[in-house]
Amino acid sequence: MSARALSVLTVGAALLIAGCSSSEGGTALPASSSAATGSTTAPTTAAAPTTTSNPPSTSTQPATSAVSSSVEGAVQRYETFLGAIGREDVTTVCEIAGPAAKKAEDEGFGTCEQTIPITFQMISATQKRALRSATVDESRITKDSATKVEIPASAVKASVKFTDSDLGDATMEYRGGKWYVVDN
Repeated sequence: MSARALSVLTVGAALLIAGCSSSEGGTALPASSSAATGSTTAPTTAAAPTTTSNPPSTSTQPATSAVSSSVEGAVQRYETFLGAIGREDVTTVCEIAGPAAKKAEDEGFGTCEQTIPITFQMISATQKRALRSATVDESRITKDSATKVEIPASAVKASVKFTDSDLGDATMEYRGGKWYVVDN
């Protein structure tokens, strides 16, 4: 069950839709809604928690627009997302998975703030520790378009091996100057 919860969480959209105890990521519904519409409110919300929670995340935020809109930018943002899952950082997880969170909420699941803590409980302590320092092998990513990439679970490199059934694949989309985990 923890493997399915982690899979749902990472995919973001599947997180909410799969319903492993209604899993989704979010601190504030407005942040999720803003992220879904591409507003700058959501990025501001996540910038502070990301900076204080994970120093490498800070370096992804000030990246140049050329880097942030590239596959490298998607990788950096997804690594921030994985680290936030490992730290149980609801604010950052929900900001990055905002579009998926909003869709799931519209489909009847609870808000990110309500559902993501339940999902965190289903992830083992070992998996959480591994996610805190997980990286992504950029060579395994598929670029669907200039603004959308697919990150397979096999691209995640961590001290624990994650499979499709553990982590699932993630779709990242570039919206409003940032990459977000979106619905597949």
